[in-house]
Order: sequence, then structure tokens, then C-alpha cells
Amino acid sequence: MAINNYADLKKDLKRRMDSAVDVLKKEFQGLRTGRASTALLDPVMVESYGSIVPLNQVANVSVPEPRLITVQVWDRGQVKSVEKAIRDAGLGLNPAADGQTVRVPIPPLNEERRKELQKVAGKYAEQARISVRNVRRDGMDALKKMEKDGVISQDEQRGHEKDIQAFTDETIKHLDDALAQKEKEIMQV
Repeated sequence: MAINNYADLKKDLKRRMDSAVDVLKKEFQGLRTGRASTALLDPVMVESYGSIVPLNQVANVSVPEPRLITVQVWDRGQVKSVEKAIRDAGLGLNPAADGQTVRVPIPPLNEERRKELQKVAGKYAEQARISVRNVRRDGMDALKKMEKDGVISQDEQRGHEKDIQAFTDETIKHLDDALAQKEKEIMQV
């Protein structure tokens, strides 16, 4: 998509930066904090009738208690494969089948695991910051091209660059705030 005015460019940059924040928040939902969350089981893939499908396509996932996830499997024949998929997903969870329901207790986190999760959260946040900075770079390059093509003046280019930098700083602050919130959540006992 060729962008030949600043309003469209700004809208595109805002959309892409907001997307980076949304992706970070979604990744944070998958980090286990000692509290049950249905998002914790999002990465689980189940073998079902010869194909690999996401868990939510073979069962309902719910959180009846703060430290328990229940997985109501639709097909009784799939209970064992759902249980195995959760156990093998590398989440450190130990599911137990009870009829057509698989109960997944969330164990409390130990100090070492909390520190590991903080590092993972930091990596996610850094990836999001890099993504935002790449969007800023694309915006700056587009401004230079617009100035070179005579669409905007050099003074307008400088002013728009300041706008983009301010928006970038604001977005990175949102990322940092989300990281601080997640770290606080991880370290709560």
C-alpha cells in the first residue's frame, strides 16, 4: 500500500504499534502466574482422529477456581489424548481425568520459576519494543521519501518526525507498564 499523505501514514503507524502492544498482552496471558487462566492452555495442541488441533476445538476450557482449570472434553474417546497433550505441552502442569472432565490444578510457583518467568516476560517485552522501533523506522523512511518526492516540505518532515517519535515513546511506555504489571503479578505470592 503506497502512503502518500501524513494522515494515512500516522494511522498506519498507530495501528501497527497498537498491534505490538496487543501481541505482548496476549503473550503475557500465556505466562503462568500461579493463577488459573484459560489462556494458559492456548498453546496446547491435541491429536484428534489423525490430525493435530487446538485444545479449544475438542473441549470447553473453564476456570471454576483460582488454582484450577477444568477441560470438559466433548468426545469421551478424546479424554486420554487431551490429558496427554496438556502434560506434554511443557507447561509444568499435571492434569487428571475425571470422566469426561480433565482437571488441571495450577501449582504455586517457587521462587526460581518466578525469576524464570520474569526473564521470559522481559524477552517478550523486548521483542515488542523492537517491533515498535521497526515501525518507527518505517515511518521515518516514509517521511523522507515523501519529502524527497515533494509531497511535504523539510520543515513538515521534521515536525512529523517529532510526532512519530512522541508516539513511539508513548507506545514503549505502554509496553513497559504492561511488563511492570506482569512482573508484579508473577512475584505476588
